[in-house]
Amino acid sequence: MAIPVKLEVFEGPLDLLLHLIDKNKIDIYDIPIAIITDQYMEYVNHMDTDDMNVMSEFLVMAATLLDIKSRMLLPKEETEEGEEEDPRAELVQKLLEYKMYKYMSFSLRDMEEHAAKSFYRSEHLPEEVKNYRPPIDYEELIGENTLAKLNEVFQFVLKKQVDKIDPVRSTFGRIEKEDVDMDMKQHHVNEFLRSHKKCSFKELLEKQNSKMEVIVTFMLVLEMMKMGKILIEQENLFGDIFITVNPEADLTETVAIE
Repeated sequence: MAIPVKLEVFEGPLDLLLHLIDKNKIDIYDIPIAIITDQYMEYVNHMDTDDMNVMSEFLVMAATLLDIKSRMLLPKEETEEGEEEDPRAELVQKLLEYKMYKYMSFSLRDMEEHAAKSFYRSEHLPEEVKNYRPPIDYEELIGENTLAKLNEVFQFVLKKQVDKIDPVRSTFGRIEKEDVDMDMKQHHVNEFLRSHKKCSFKELLEKQNSKMEVIVTFMLVLEMMKMGKILIEQENLFGDIFITVNPEADLTETVAIE
């Protein structure tokens, strides 16, 4: 009467090979292929499974081991660099990759078990913090326009101011002008925007008479945009930038330029 033998269950042929290597305390880079093949075939001969997919995987590996075993008996083949080829090299590479993934799965399983023991306090914020909304959404206010695009328009207008200089009369001497009256300039800008409601940013700057007035007007526009008095929009890429007056804004309020 035959004695039934209970075999360990392995997840695949590579798992079985790793078990045999660990069991025999073998260097994975120098596998004695004859010993491992004999032990592997002994396990396969005692396998009791009706799953042909599983059985075929083990049989394919058995054929691979037998092929490597036969190639080990033949003279060594050489690579193009003149080095001897090891018939076991491809199998060793597969075993190393499988071993790495197997240990990674163990680490993930441990992390999952530890995570199950972790508890987190639910979010709790005061109502005044939840209901807080910033007074001005600067991203919505500016939209697709950036300071770089505004600076392009600013530099364009400055260049036009330089082009207006008379090359002959400009050499007669330097004429000192008085500083720009901020209150008066703000009044003029407010009146211009109030009368137009919507205008080109370039058009507003071109109305100025000097480089200093252009700079002051540019700073006033930036500050009014920041305060939400006006909206900046650009309909097309590289197109004109338009200024629209916020109907709820008070243009009479003083704008302080820092």
